[in-house]
Amino acid sequence: MEFLAHYHKRSNVETAFSMIKGKFGDAVRSKSDIGQLNEVLCKVLCHNLCVIIQAMHELGIEPKWQVDLAQNH
Repeated sequence: MEFLAHYHKRSNVETAFSMIKGKFGDAVRSKSDIGQLNEVLCKVLCHNLCVIIQAMHELGIEPKWQVDLAQNH
């Protein structure tokens, strides 16, 4: 059971990496280490947003935006 739990996590990560590479390409254009890290993190963020939006459409979930107008700065 422990092996299967570990393998399932690894499988999910490999699937996510494959999806990100398929959607946004497998290369990074930045030359610096910090730039490369930021670029990869942006790709992950965009992938997560795409997954959320797709799930919303498939499940018919409408977003509810709550704006707090009472806070005046």
